[in-house]
Amino acid sequence: MIELHDISELTRAAEILRAGGLVAFPTETVYGLGAHARDAAAVRRIFAAKGRPATNPVIVHLADTSLVSAVAEELPDVGQMLAERFWPGPLTLVLRRRDDLPTEVTAGGPTVAVRVPAHPVARALLLRAGVPVAAPSANRSTEVSPTTADHVRRSLGDRVDMIIDGGPCPGGIESTVLDVTTSRPRLLRPGLVSRAEIEAVIGPIDVGSAPGEQVARSPGQMDRHYAPRANLELADGTGADRVESLARGGHRVGWLTWADAEEVAGALRIGVPHDERAFAARLYAALHEFDEAGCERIVVAVPPSEWTAIHDRLRRAATRT
Repeated sequence: MIELHDISELTRAAEILRAGGLVAFPTETVYGLGAHARDAAAVRRIFAAKGRPATNPVIVHLADTSLVSAVAEELPDVGQMLAERFWPGPLTLVLRRRDDLPTEVTAGGPTVAVRVPAHPVARALLLRAGVPVAAPSANRSTEVSPTTADHVRRSLGDRVDMIIDGGPCPGGIESTVLDVTTSRPRLLRPGLVSRAEIEAVIGPIDVGSAPGEQVARSPGQMDRHYAPRANLELADGTGADRVESLARGGHRVGWLTWADAEEVAGALRIGVPHDERAFAARLYAALHEFDEAGCERIVVAVPPSEWTAIHDRLRRAATRT
């Protein structure tokens, strides 16, 4: 529900987007840094603000499934099935791009990544803007994605024309990305919609980029990504032994572990329940807290192997496993 006092803010944000400016806004995954997707100069401002490599494509956010034709050639049958099940929501579909879509959006490739977000503030903004909005996460490139407006301010500062504060993002990690342009759909990035949920709708899918792929079709493919300033490592069990060792060595340690783990002297501990959704929602916020507290080292208790999206983010953020 959008409060009445927020309507003028959303209207102003929509005007900024249509005029080629940058607006950071909340989604159900993380905060996005939005620009008019059909305005090449505006999209280039995203890359400049983030320090993002031009080889890393961005996701286009739409207010409704019917608007896919503004950026893509078509929504194939398999994509339609998935849209009916998961949109609005945290699933991104890779489609054949329209020829007139700026190549800045797609890293020069033949496809475009598209989703319809579920967050009420994002949906209200997109409806008022009336344009497709290209929006990667609202942070400097390779850093931890933001899940609050304060995270955006600290990372991007005055590089953004406007930041809409919609509170913490409930999902906590980025969307799942599925390429539906291939003979069998291909999972390019795990996320809040699981592989099992997708396969329950359309049957078996492949995982990872196609062999010999020269141009990235999805964000989130870089080896070093989602990374805090402090060195992050993974540890078995609760991670207590490793934390104790680092603390004894005089390090300021941030520790993300299970809620039932015992405290370790000298460590900044954040406990989470043994629940995949709760872990995902807390992950980036915890990494931000550790960095803000001046932690030199971060230890994360290894989550269950079936939590593939969380493992993907931790693997790319870690300097030691």
